[in-house]
Amino acid sequence: MKRQFRWVAVAMLGLLAVAGLALAGKEETKKAPVQTMPAAKATVVIEARSGSSLSGSADFVQHGGKLMITVSLKGAPPGPHAVHIHEKGDCSAPDASSAGPHFNPGGHQHGAPDAAQHHAGDLGNITIGEDGTGTLMIHSEDLAMAGEPNGVVGRAIIVHDKPDDFVTQPTGNAGGRIGCGVITSGS
Repeated sequence: MKRQFRWVAVAMLGLLAVAGLALAGKEETKKAPVQTMPAAKATVVIEARSGSSLSGSADFVQHGGKLMITVSLKGAPPGPHAVHIHEKGDCSAPDASSAGPHFNPGGHQHGAPDAAQHHAGDLGNITIGEDGTGTLMIHSEDLAMAGEPNGVVGRAIIVHDKPDDFVTQPTGNAGGRIGCGVITSGS
């Protein structure tokens, strides 16, 4: 019995030694680093139009299926002002009429950004404080940084004189265009 036990013990030690040598000769497998795509971004300068004195910027950041838009203004009249993406990336006219109509690739009725029916370019209202500054942040699943049909690159962001009433077709009765910026591709 002792001989059998010794033989089994020697066999087990032998197997362990072979397994240890096999593991020692094997290189450690390294995992490849996770590659993440940088978010597509663009920063747009918003300039005054129609005799206003506002200035500002809009940041566009694509995160998966959402486009995050942050509009920051200063020197604007206090109160709410409509903000829209317009069809053409052209702010050359003094009243920004060169930017064309609201961006509406789906052919929907105008409305609030969270309404069932709205233009892809309907971003809502920015509220400007008594100090002339304000910020609007919106996450849109209706817009993308680039590509058809919902890409914003090559279009304009417009700040209007009045608030969007979300009812009047097709503009929301937002009044004149007091700020304009062309959206160009970013990094």
